[in-house]
This record gives sequence, structure tokens and C-alpha cells, in this order.
Amino acid sequence: MQKTKIEWCDCTWNPITGCLNDCSYCYARIMVRRFAPKRWFAGHSGYSEFGQNNVIDILRDENGEPCIYPYGFDPTFHKYRLEEPTKIKKPQNIFVCSMADLFGEWVPDEWIEKVFEACKKAPQHRYLFLTKNAGRYIELAEKELLPKGDNFWYGSTVVNETSEYFYSDNHNTFISIEPISGAFQKCLILEAKWVIVGAETGNRKGRIIPERKWIEGIAGNCRENGVPIFLKNNLQNVWQGKLMQEYPWKEAGDARN
Repeated sequence: MQKTKIEWCDCTWNPITGCLNDCSYCYARIMVRRFAPKRWFAGHSGYSEFGQNNVIDILRDENGEPCIYPYGFDPTFHKYRLEEPTKIKKPQNIFVCSMADLFGEWVPDEWIEKVFEACKKAPQHRYLFLTKNAGRYIELAEKELLPKGDNFWYGSTVVNETSEYFYSDNHNTFISIEPISGAFQKCLILEAKWVIVGAETGNRKGRIIPERKWIEGIAGNCRENGVPIFLKNNLQNVWQGKLMQEYPWKEAGDARN
């Protein structure tokens, strides 16, 4: 469990790391390259070598320090992290698997169920999930494996109007438009309980610089439909004014209000 600079949560928790989405703008992959064993990038061919056997208890390097990403960006289940939420008594807004897509097609149901079980053991926290594979939420809900309740929030990453997103009358859902890559001619967010908007970070060649009118359109739809909107700090230069940073719960300062 780590404190984070991500504005809309208090901390991140990564019982699973790694992803196969291969997004060109992925900050997590860049970070892993800094901390993963150099031999992994030099000698391993990818996820197929490990498959779903990447389930580990804590591994240590030659200096006795925990090896954070022993398989690089291959999906890896860190069992030893499952109890971390129970060790923090003060309620937190926890972004689950900021260094992975927990609901990717390659993640077995068993891994996801273990994460949910760990969440339920520490109900004082609010758990925020985010995926590009919104259909997995539906599959889990149909199997009655997707927890309900005020402290479970299921987010869908939306980059354009054709992106899939998850909506349910029985679950808390939100939309993360990040990185925003253009205007939205129609509103995809009417059923969501919260909308987050952010720009692409980093210095990637071809990085899209958002326009204020793109954000105005989304914000206008949110206002008309009573949906809280949260503009990330990286939009400050574009917005040129006080950022709207709203939450769907009563107070941002108290994770359980």
C-alpha cells in the first residue's frame, strides 16, 4: 500500500501487477522498466513464458530487498500483499491495481476473487477499480462475483465515444476519460455516478494536447445531469481556472462519508 500523487484517491494497492493492453501512453510500463530486474527485459520473451503461474510470495533480490516486479510487466499475482488493507485502520480511498488491469482477459477469475475477498476483510476503506475491459465487469456480475456496496466503485477507462463502459443499477460505476483525445459529440456518461478527466502525461512523441472546448463539452453534460466531475491537475494549463474536483461521496477528506 502506497501513498500516491493521483489526486482522486488516497493510496494505491497492487496485489496484481502487469498488463497486456500495450497502450502507447502507459506510465506503469515505463515505471516498471525502472525497477524490474534488468535481466527480465534482456532475456524474457513475455507473458506466455509464465502464464497464470506468476503467483508469488515475496521474492528478494541479491541484497535481500523485496523484488517489486520480478517478472517485469508480465501479469503477476503478489499474494503477500493481500493483507495490506487490514493493516490500515483509518478509512482510505484505495485505487486497486494502479499498475495493472485487474479485469484484463488474461487475469483468471480466481485472482480477482482473492482481491475481492481481501477488500471485504477491510470494509473501512473505499475501493476504486479501473479497467479498459468493461465487459469483464458484466461477466463477473452475471456470475454473481462482482461485490455490491457503497465501498466498491467500478470504473471504465473511456478515451473516445466508441469505448465500452460499464453501467449497473446494482453497482457504483464511474468513467475515467484519460487521456482525453478529442471532443465528445454525445454524452456517454449519463448513467455514471462520477466522471474523471485527465490529459496524457509524459513526453511521448505524438502526445495529444487537449483543448478546453473538449472539457467544456463533458463538463456541460455533467452539470446538466447532476454528475460530479473531477478534472485532474494536468488539465490546469488547458482549463485556465479553478479546476472542478468533485466527488460522488459527501466529503473528499473522509473516505467513508
